Amino acid sequence: MPSAGFQVRNRLKHLTYLALLITFAVVIHTVEAAMPLPMPVPGVRIGLANIITLLTLILFGLRSGLIVAIIRSVLGSIFVGGLFGFGFWLSVTAGVISCLAMALVLTLQKKGLVSLISVSVIGAAMHNLTQLTMASLIIASFDLLRGYFPFLLLLSVPTGIFTGLAANYLEGVTARMIKQTNGSDSG
Repeated sequence: MPSAGFQVRNRLKHLTYLALLITFAVVIHTVEAAMPLPMPVPGVRIGLANIITLLTLILFGLRSGLIVAIIRSVLGSIFVGGLFGFGFWLSVTAGVISCLAMALVLTLQKKGLVSLISVSVIGAAMHNLTQLTMASLIIASFDLLRGYFPFLLLLSVPTGIFTGLAANYLEGVTARMIKQTNGSDSG
């Protein structure tokens, strides 16, 4: 049975990794919000911060992924200047639903039934669907959902592919870094 000191040290390591992932996600979220992108649909972003949410799901599981998604939305909204505003509610609900969807599809990926890119594309599509649904509910018009969803679903494919490729690469790099860090503590 592991000693109490070992458990505390592992818990502190986990919290440290989570804090770093949250920091990366908030910085990416904030920078992406400040960059106007020439997209055919207003308000569309690539969703680069979702790379970190997917990476967290892969490395640490659903609970940690949800923590990153929620804290990223809260802190990102504070830094961008919209805490509890329209954009905040779109961000936090879409982040949570997307994270849950990716966690579900990740179980299929672990069985070799789908690729990590598929997990990411599903996450991007669910993120867009959730944001549009929330916006439609807030403004009480489902014309928004019917009008924009086909375009956003189409845009989910390239953004999801990019996010999945980045998360796939970062998974290997990060897993090796964590393994090396854990190996250097055992001496």
